[in-house]
Amino acid sequence: MKSIIGSMVVLAGLMIAGSAMAEEMPALAKKFNCIACHAIDRKVVGPAFKDIANKYKGVSKFTYNGKEYPLVEGLVTKVSKGGSGSWGTMPMPPNDATGAKQAEITELVKFVLGLATK
Repeated sequence: MKSIIGSMVVLAGLMIAGSAMAEEMPALAKKFNCIACHAIDRKVVGPAFKDIANKYKGVSKFTYNGKEYPLVEGLVTKVSKGGSGSWGTMPMPPNDATGAKQAEITELVKFVLGLATK
């Protein structure tokens, strides 16, 4: 009986530690409703943020509508203007980014890219 209780305590501790270590969806992703289509570690409608990060790990350029951009600028443009083709045919809706909103989308893109597996 003591071993079962001890095992349960250890398991509960591991579950708490695992959830504390897991990345949480940033407030900006909630603000822009990214969470309707994306999760950090699994595909929803769109790809997982970690999959996006790993796809662009080590990449320095991004082509959007035939124009080449530095990676972050290109991804900000893609998030701002929307589109499809990078992850299949399901289009991503635009998030019209001007002024402060563009800075927030840049911050969010940098967060996503930071999730790449080392």
